[in-house]
Amino acid sequence: MSDTATAAEENDRAAYLLDAQNKAVQLFEEIERDLVRPGVSEKALSDEIHRLGAERHGVRTHWHKRVIRSGPNTLQPYAENPPDRIIQPDDILIVDLGPVFEAWEADFGRTFVLGDDPNKKRLLSALDPMWEKVKSHFRGNPDITGQELYDFACNAAQQDGWQFGSQIAGHLVGSFPHERIPQDKTALYITKGNGERMNLRGKDGYKRRWILEIHLHDPAHGFGGFCEQLLTVD
Repeated sequence: MSDTATAAEENDRAAYLLDAQNKAVQLFEEIERDLVRPGVSEKALSDEIHRLGAERHGVRTHWHKRVIRSGPNTLQPYAENPPDRIIQPDDILIVDLGPVFEAWEADFGRTFVLGDDPNKKRLLSALDPMWEKVKSHFRGNPDITGQELYDFACNAAQQDGWQFGSQIAGHLVGSFPHERIPQDKTALYITKGNGERMNLRGKDGYKRRWILEIHLHDPAHGFGGFCEQLLTVD
């Protein structure tokens, strides 16, 4: 392959990633409809999600660990493994999955609210608009770096009264397994220290495709919310 992918190759790659995400959306709709409920533990729900993905959607591999967290566990960083918790009737829950569909990665995350707690509902309603705000800033600044977009996400969250609850605001995504650089903690992520332009091509000649993550925390009330999906494919 040449150093620069053709337009047709780029279109095919984007289509595969979008198809994987669309399948993830369907999976999440079934998770919300059939599985999310009070009285079940996070681990049990994670196991049920794994079975549902395998039986209904043919998902055999997840490229990252399944993250199912509720209540105060939603404030824990991705790398942590907090104690298992029973989901409560008036709870908040995040689900973060990395299913692989036909060798193409999806990375999709959503927040669910059980009950009528107004603070939880307020946070839930803030997630999608914040995601769109950060995406719009990315689209309006084609030379933006990973650090600059991360800083924008943190500032936007703070301006709206939230705390941005992660050291990253996204990462690369692609065919499984996506590009990895050993010991590299910055170049593949939307995070502090990544001074590379996000629109640079990868070593394979393709445009790099990014996932955008929004993590909003409400420390005063002891919970957080999360959403993520493709940033660079519509």
